[in-house]
Amino acid sequence: MNTFKTAFLLTALTLVLLFFGQVFGGQNGLILALVIAVVMNFTAYFFSDKIALTSAHAQPINREESPRLYAVMERLSAKANIPVPKLYMIPEAAPNAFATGRNPHHASVAVTQGLMQLMDDEELEGDLTVVDGFQYTPMSSTVDDDTPDSSVIDCSPRMSCDTGRTVVTSGEERD
Repeated sequence: MNTFKTAFLLTALTLVLLFFGQVFGGQNGLILALVIAVVMNFTAYFFSDKIALTSAHAQPINREESPRLYAVMERLSAKANIPVPKLYMIPEAAPNAFATGRNPHHASVAVTQGLMQLMDDEELEGDLTVVDGFQYTPMSSTVDDDTPDSSVIDCSPRMSCDTGRTVVTSGEERD
């Protein structure tokens, strides 16, 4: 279903671009709009994960730098029978994380230093729960949509219509 939604959204964007290209530039505008649409769709599909990680200032980490995070992600990945995603650390105190990637073999998870300091292993595993084979989605019991640190990240799945590039967030509510 996510593949269908992604294809639908990319097709809709392409058609909108082609329409405006035709309206404002005639046949030459249509051709230019088609080129722009192809480049944008290619970039969105193949490089959106790298763009998200770069904009968050996420740095790749290895097992020696964060054995705790690796252990949690290995357990979750084993339960979901998927490869362990590439792991990144974001140098921020705000407790947040997100996942990105077009499939399980191209998945990445970025976690802030604040989240690692705030949560124990059980809480961290709860926040990084694996769903649908490779989608990492927020647990509703820990997300507070009114906090600035979670609302920006949390709106991404709704904006992308859950296209497989969903996020993990962490709020400050605890039971």
